Amino acid sequence: MKKSEKNSKATTQKFIEIQDIIDNIVLLSGGNACLVIEVQATNFALLSKEEQDVKVLSYSSLLNSLSFSIQVFIRSKKIDISSYLRLLDDEVNKSQNQLLREQIKLYKDFVQELIMVNTVLDKKFYIAIPYSGLEGGVAASKLASKAESLHAQLKRMNLPAKTLNKEELVKLFHEIYNGDYEQINETMLGAKFPVVKTQTI
Repeated sequence: MKKSEKNSKATTQKFIEIQDIIDNIVLLSGGNACLVIEVQATNFALLSKEEQDVKVLSYSSLLNSLSFSIQVFIRSKKIDISSYLRLLDDEVNKSQNQLLREQIKLYKDFVQELIMVNTVLDKKFYIAIPYSGLEGGVAASKLASKAESLHAQLKRMNLPAKTLNKEELVKLFHEIYNGDYEQINETMLGAKFPVVKTQTI
């Protein structure tokens, strides 16, 4: 690798506040840290008016009950269904039933037309719980206490949630910083923190 390319990557990496990821704790510059909770989405539009009102009131109650700050991050990414379409082609080729083959072809045509008209998105919801070095005390204990409180609130709202572990955090931040949403390869799984890729023009 050329020296200029190495310097470019080193300079780019400085823009990332993440110093390390230990277990499920993201260590940031300046003695700060955070936990990230992934919350399973619910289709609000499919709920009845009463259920929608309950969700809104529960969310309002959750925010009002918090004694610490949080950050809510909604991430949308386009779903690549090319592998699914290839799978349908394989099923057509394998099937000995002519009627079934025609049905699969019709279904594939329907899916292709659907994605041409509408962008298929996968939405993920995350809650970041920050810890400031000014708070004092052990970061792990402080964050664990905050996460426990938040998980209890989310459970009351019937929203399944989980605290992301190191591997999940590295993958998430890698995709966010690089914007390619590609699958992390085996060499990335051992990384301590997300790597920002640079392109030489």
